[in-house]
Amino acid sequence: MSTAQHRSREGCWTCRAKRQKCDKAQPACHNCETRGVSCEGYALRLRWGTGIASRGRFTGAEKPVEQSIPPRPKGRRRDLSRERRRRGLPRGNEKEDEDKEEGYLNQMSRTPRWSPADTSPSAPSTWTPRTAENEMLFEEFLSNGINILHATTIQESNNLLWNRLPMLCEQSDALYTICLAIQVSLTDQLKVRFFEYFDAALGKFRSALAQHVVYLDDSTWVAGLLLCSIGILHGLPWTMHLQGMYNILQTHELQGHVEHRTPFRSHLLEVMGVMDLPTFSVGRQNPCLGLWRRYCRETKHMTRNDVELVSGLPRSLIDLFSCIGHGATEEDFWDWPGAPGVLLQCHLWEAYRLAGILTVRHRNLPPTLLCHTPCSQPPITSGCMASQTLRARCLPSTEVLVSRILSCVDAIRRASSDPEESSYLVMNSIIHPTFVAGLQIAIINARPDFKELISQCILSDVPGLINTTQGELVLDFLRGMWDCADEKVDVEELARLRGFELVLL
Repeated sequence: MSTAQHRSREGCWTCRAKRQKCDKAQPACHNCETRGVSCEGYALRLRWGTGIASRGRFTGAEKPVEQSIPPRPKGRRRDLSRERRRRGLPRGNEKEDEDKEEGYLNQMSRTPRWSPADTSPSAPSTWTPRTAENEMLFEEFLSNGINILHATTIQESNNLLWNRLPMLCEQSDALYTICLAIQVSLTDQLKVRFFEYFDAALGKFRSALAQHVVYLDDSTWVAGLLLCSIGILHGLPWTMHLQGMYNILQTHELQGHVEHRTPFRSHLLEVMGVMDLPTFSVGRQNPCLGLWRRYCRETKHMTRNDVELVSGLPRSLIDLFSCIGHGATEEDFWDWPGAPGVLLQCHLWEAYRLAGILTVRHRNLPPTLLCHTPCSQPPITSGCMASQTLRARCLPSTEVLVSRILSCVDAIRRASSDPEESSYLVMNSIIHPTFVAGLQIAIINARPDFKELISQCILSDVPGLINTTQGELVLDFLRGMWDCADEKVDVEELARLRGFELVLL
């Protein structure tokens, strides 16, 4: 009778498997050598139970080795997915939304960064925002620089941003740094340092976004809008910021009831809506989102004759522009009744009303930029087709419209030189009607005085008015169109070929 074999619990793996006593010799036991088999050694082995690991670093792995660890969703994507599951949103669009979010982050990472050759030697990685010099810049921005962002009056009492900005900047280094970047770009002695501040602003904004993956607080939302403003003022790509903020707002802000939105957040959404209007931009790299038409026409905090601060236009007139391509007609603009305002504002609104007629008449928005989003309200119509056909014969000719638009903007330019009108910022908003009139190439080329007038209006010498890169780019673009003398040229395609996104506000 053979003796019972005792399983070795501390020997080599070969002896353990054969339930034989092991002499524990190193590096291989003598028993295995005597039997002529390979010794499997003494190294520690990990063994799964049933299934795969449910927690820890090997969660989801098929084997307990580094190569088997599955890729983890990045923080932003993971948190967005959790928020969607929590709110019970359908999973059908989850992948699409995640791809949009990743695309925005990738675009942010490709935004041109600061180069030591461009500015001073202080690197952005060690950049400290709240210095005495920067505090002076910030005070200058609150006093003067902020006025370039709207088209109403200096220190407008209804300007919700102006009243809240100091407090918001205390909460957000990103917003504070973006304000500094804007002011530096407007200060002649500091313009060479713009990209230093701009790069620091981008870095701070990325950090702020990483902390607000499913909800934009007020300071981060304002920071994103002012970052768009920097792109607008300098002809830099900016619509990806608008798209990125929209993707985040979709998970919370835009899904709720309008009544639950604060007046300030309604104002911020309106600013986004104005920036998003396709007729107010050229060369967009991202399509229109239809924000004003879908979300701002329902705003209960504002009446339709109230003036929107950034554009300086009554909301009822912006409603018309938001419906171009969705039922708005020349007659709708011709029949717009106007709104109460000072004389300068009335000149501006008349120029926009007539420019709206020209835009509908000669609309050349490509299908990729038109808003294909569903409309929450019915499109604007003007009655039966027969009456529209009859009335079309009574509308002014294109040549008359161009003359009337330019007469309005010239009146604004001349009146703005009067010290008594210096508190009005209407000149900030004349680029759009001037540009629309300037696109009528045959008419403009036949009138050298019109060319001179357009140049004087876009690059005005009005005291206190700040001329920006935006105006220079718009005028250079128009001059190229006039030299080309081809009215069939695709304006959008030409702008994209030149590599900039122009905003006509």
